[in-house]
Amino acid sequence: MNTMTNRPVVAGVDGSVSALHAVRWAAKEAVRREKPLRLVHACFVPPKPPHVPVALPREYGEALIEQGHEWLAEAAMAARSVDDRVEVGTDLRVGAAAETLTTASGEAELVVLGSRGLGGFSGLLVGSVSVALAHHGQCPVVVVRGRTPESAPPETGPIVVGVDNSANCDAALDFAFASAAALEVPLLAVHTWNDLSLEHGWPVMPMQLDYTRIGEDEERGLTAHLTAWREKYPEVRLVERSVRDRPVRGLLKAAEGAQLLVVGSHGRGGFAGMCLGSTSQSLLHHSTCPVAVIRPDIGR
Repeated sequence: MNTMTNRPVVAGVDGSVSALHAVRWAAKEAVRREKPLRLVHACFVPPKPPHVPVALPREYGEALIEQGHEWLAEAAMAARSVDDRVEVGTDLRVGAAAETLTTASGEAELVVLGSRGLGGFSGLLVGSVSVALAHHGQCPVVVVRGRTPESAPPETGPIVVGVDNSANCDAALDFAFASAAALEVPLLAVHTWNDLSLEHGWPVMPMQLDYTRIGEDEERGLTAHLTAWREKYPEVRLVERSVRDRPVRGLLKAAEGAQLLVVGSHGRGGFAGMCLGSTSQSLLHHSTCPVAVIRPDIGR
């Protein structure tokens, strides 16, 4: 068997409502991609505190592991309730969530996470897990959410992709176009620009800038950058939008009513340092649909 062609879709499990939404989303994606679904739970047993000669009772660690198995069984049932064709496997690992998921990403087609969690995945969006996956994840990462952290994600609407007109967003574009083609939904490509993103290319005072001309140039740049994907995916109904706005606000507006928002993990201009800065954090906190983060060196 060619393991490269049988990479699973991995979903993080921690017993939370948000994680179950992620599992259901991942199950649909696994069936669509004809891949197995691997449910992963990281069971972290706290070590004995320093200078305290009393270890935690053995039953404590056993209880955590037993609880983890129960959460995995519940998640497997949730996945099969979506589509009984899904091939589900469970994996309980003792260790930290960030390390566990980063390791799992090396063997995965896709890693899917909830937007809020319990146990090992608590504080997912503002803690070390998302940062670790942004830095070291070896496959695309999708954070599933709806209008609130515990709401089910939308199942209809277009796919939205952020475009910065550089090669750094090409992997995100390929992921977005492939997803739109598979789901047979429109794709909205959004390019944002503002005074801050123009300061290097237009070395004059902002009041001297001709925003009409700049807007036209940005639109032409967006159209030119999308040419290759338009030819590769002629079946996708593509809508282009170049807007003078800050990245977070522009993308959140565009993603209202969407079923997926796709962004690159690094870029220039408005998308610079997306995974580690305020842009990514804001999108993951406030998006009303799942957010896919794609590193430049990773395809779909």
